[in-house]
Amino acid sequence: MKNLLSTLAAAAALLLAGCSDLLDPMPNGGYNEDNLKNYPSMIRGFIIKAYSLLPNSYNGTEYAYLECATDNAVARDQSHAMRRLATGSLSPGDDPFASWWSRDYEGIYYVNRFLENDLGLNTRFYVNPETDEAARKLYQGEAYALRAWFQYDLLRKFGGRSADGELLGFPIVTSPYVGGDLVRDSYDRCVAQILSDCDKALEYLPQAHRDVFFEDQTVSGSMNWHRFDGISMVALKAMTCLMWASPAFNPQNDLSRWEKAAEYAAEVMKYKLEVDGAQLGAFDPKARFSWSDPDSPEIICSSSPSSNANMETLFYPNGFNGTGAVGVTQELVDAFPMANGYPIGDPAGGYDENDPYAGRDPRFYATVFYHNSQIVKSNGKVQYTFDMSAGGRDAANGPNNSPTNYYARKFLYSEWNKSDLTVQTAPRSVAFMRWTHMCLAFAEAANRVAGPLDATRFGYSARQAVGYLRSRTTGDGEPGLGAAADPYLDACAAQGKEAFETLVRNERRIELCFEGERFFDLRRWAEDVSALNGTVSKAVVGDSRYGREPVESRVFASRWLPIPATEMRRSPNLVQNEGWTAWN
Repeated sequence: MKNLLSTLAAAAALLLAGCSDLLDPMPNGGYNEDNLKNYPSMIRGFIIKAYSLLPNSYNGTEYAYLECATDNAVARDQSHAMRRLATGSLSPGDDPFASWWSRDYEGIYYVNRFLENDLGLNTRFYVNPETDEAARKLYQGEAYALRAWFQYDLLRKFGGRSADGELLGFPIVTSPYVGGDLVRDSYDRCVAQILSDCDKALEYLPQAHRDVFFEDQTVSGSMNWHRFDGISMVALKAMTCLMWASPAFNPQNDLSRWEKAAEYAAEVMKYKLEVDGAQLGAFDPKARFSWSDPDSPEIICSSSPSSNANMETLFYPNGFNGTGAVGVTQELVDAFPMANGYPIGDPAGGYDENDPYAGRDPRFYATVFYHNSQIVKSNGKVQYTFDMSAGGRDAANGPNNSPTNYYARKFLYSEWNKSDLTVQTAPRSVAFMRWTHMCLAFAEAANRVAGPLDATRFGYSARQAVGYLRSRTTGDGEPGLGAAADPYLDACAAQGKEAFETLVRNERRIELCFEGERFFDLRRWAEDVSALNGTVSKAVVGDSRYGREPVESRVFASRWLPIPATEMRRSPNLVQNEGWTAWN
């Protein structure tokens, strides 16, 4: 860790050098640590740099590829790190996690530079006193918010049990310069640190400076849409407490943790419905959510948008100029219920194994490409028809084809066609937190505390929160499965907490697939590593029938991710997560 911080200090020097063209130089043309306070653009640069470290695409190992270490997907490349993680063949020399660790600590380093001795809070950024005060408060709040986010990311990825059973988080670092080897703090202490930083951020941030209906001013308005604000900190508290309340980290089932998660999520839901929803043309829980709209009112906080074809190239088959790098499993397909809301295994659903894609949940058609499905432009023109039959151009084992005979449709822009140079890409961003996250967090937590139907405890019922998602218009513009009625949702709610939690977990799987959530959900719910192991399947498309066969066996070394081997060598006092002794 000491070496890491030294490296980051050097990186900061490069940052300062890179900002020099933004500043009026001193008479002698120089600046250093002693006169840094005279360079407000550089001090603001610490926050800008921290924001730049946030991920802004779903195509990396933290999102789409991470799904390949769950029962939702399989990586085509057998040597990919996430496929090796899932099959128990990952070695310290292949460590894909070090970049996550160093990225998060780099972000923490920069905001600690800004926060140290109230450097940013005591800096004059603007001549106008009112504007300057608003800027200082905004930047101070953003610094705490960014540190809370990077710490949350560290806890989610690297929190776990040591070999002796102790629940550990990450080394808490609140100063830019820390000498000596660091140790991991307890899981509970890390949670407290994240919540504390969220609360500090809330002291300074406006409730919703990102709101598109706020008039742009010098330091406020919709220009801040992709930055943290007050309501995003409440959402982060909900997500943190949900994780903390989960069985893996809450063996005594302390209900106060679930209660906190439900309270924070309900606060965000109330804001979205009553404040955002009160604006003309703003948030509507029934409205379609488009991944090509990075300014969607569904989003609470997201990365800066980028326009590229990364996801299309990743998901589409070779026949449509893609790489088929990630294949949807049969198990994920089976998780989607029928159009009447009943699971495919329930006789009331009407599932026909000889016609398995007929009459399914409308969300299925917006998420997965299957045999004979089509890529259709907004004007109705068919661009491509999938053929996953034996020997078909999109069948598994073909070059750059999915290994499962299914392709992911989520995130994709249907107008894109690599062969048509007149077609442009659509903007996308990573939604760190959105309405869907809050509804699902609330439903899971509120059900634990008050059951599925109690709407008095938190202002909403768990059943109501799930109903918002199942009934809304799909990404294709089709009515949701519960738009008119949802008897299965009602039946699960009537059966009580256990049946309803099973439903909520499946809803999380469907709604959040390929967003990097399933991997961590499975671990926070699992009692031991055996719950993660098993076999995932692909579709087999015959002349007149459909079948399935195993495509990969999962053999995880541990419930937890390892602390990067490079960090273990740098800081001998770090304790490794159980199951990863070879990474010490």
